Amino acid sequence: MGYNHAVQSPRLSYLVFLAAFVVLTALTAGAQSPTIVQIDLDDIVHPVSSQYVREGLDHAREIGARAAIIRINTPGGLMESMREIVEAILNSPVPVITWVGPSGSRAASAGFFLLVAGDIAAMSPGTNTGAAHPVSITGARIDEVMEKKVVSDATAYLRSYVTKRGRNPEAAELAVVDSKSFTDAEALRDRLIDAVAADVPAIIETFDGRTVTRFDGRVETLNLQGAVVERFDVSLRQRLLSRVLNPNVALVLALLGIVGIYVEISAPGLILPGVIGAISLVLSLFSFNLLPLNWTGAALILVAITLFVLEATITSHGILALGGLVAMVWGALMLVEGPIPQLRIQLSTTLAVSIPLALISVFLVRLAYLSQGRKSVTGGQGMIGETGVAITDIHSDGKVQVHGEYWNASSQAPVTAGSRVRVTRVQGLRIEVEADM
Repeated sequence: MGYNHAVQSPRLSYLVFLAAFVVLTALTAGAQSPTIVQIDLDDIVHPVSSQYVREGLDHAREIGARAAIIRINTPGGLMESMREIVEAILNSPVPVITWVGPSGSRAASAGFFLLVAGDIAAMSPGTNTGAAHPVSITGARIDEVMEKKVVSDATAYLRSYVTKRGRNPEAAELAVVDSKSFTDAEALRDRLIDAVAADVPAIIETFDGRTVTRFDGRVETLNLQGAVVERFDVSLRQRLLSRVLNPNVALVLALLGIVGIYVEISAPGLILPGVIGAISLVLSLFSFNLLPLNWTGAALILVAITLFVLEATITSHGILALGGLVAMVWGALMLVEGPIPQLRIQLSTTLAVSIPLALISVFLVRLAYLSQGRKSVTGGQGMIGETGVAITDIHSDGKVQVHGEYWNASSQAPVTAGSRVRVTRVQGLRIEVEADM
């Protein structure tokens, strides 16, 4: 009995130690340091950046963060994507601090709507915001009646949450109606923001203990001191798709895709041009599906490609190619013209892509056209028109020598041995000839 007791005691101690370790681990996990999630909006406001910000706010909710800081540095972007982000900010269960930073950054156009949507809004010294007047997707001036409707809708949308945030709706409307911009000091003076803060530590120090009224009416006190700032990074997929959403990149991918697929069709079996072309075309279609596409520009690009093909098959002394080049440049410039310059295709990109594409297209189509009209030089068809010598008398049957090879031959009219003959037809291993005059 004593032996059994001696064996069980260490085992019992081990189990007690293991249980204590599990409990301690659980308590430690439950007592993690408070967290503030930092979301960096360093991009144009478009569907991909909207998804990133919304995922960041979801992450802050899931981990029970004390607050989420959205750092803004954007020239603006698409209205629909901006509304998605504003909706996520207003409905976030975690308090949201919007901050334009660091110095030299801006929250222009759609970025202004995001800045004033936060529970707390701040700007770094040397930053600016505003210039939020709506424009058409082509960047052109909207007709007067439509402009009034669009501006009225935008200002009403802005008032719907700026007033509840306790900010100055009259000053906010000036950014929309008069495209007014504000420096950090002017925004603070006009009660569009709550403070000027140089960095995240300054934000924490300034707003720790501040009581805010959430959009749903709840009153909450910010407890920020001692919190660990966790950056919510952009995923590799979002980074790639964001680059693809650059209209200039999308145009290059689309034209590269067209050329790659044409090369694969013209020379089946090369594989690589087809693979590259297919991937490029799919990525460009993804981009154009999310960007404000102008179908007139797309039609002009199709006209340009048609003119390049006609130039390769019809002698026009370059007129068709020149017309195609003009259509390509004009169509590319019109294809995606967003509300800000960053969402438009640049002239330099258009020229750099259109001229090489015109030359390559005409060359490839011309090459294919000439190869279709060239006489076959291989197989049976390559024999037609070749000359040789009759080895025997030939009529219904006989033998000839062509290119040093002996062939069974026949002819419509009798041919005597030793005469020169010309091949007129090939039927398997038998040929038909005629006297070569």
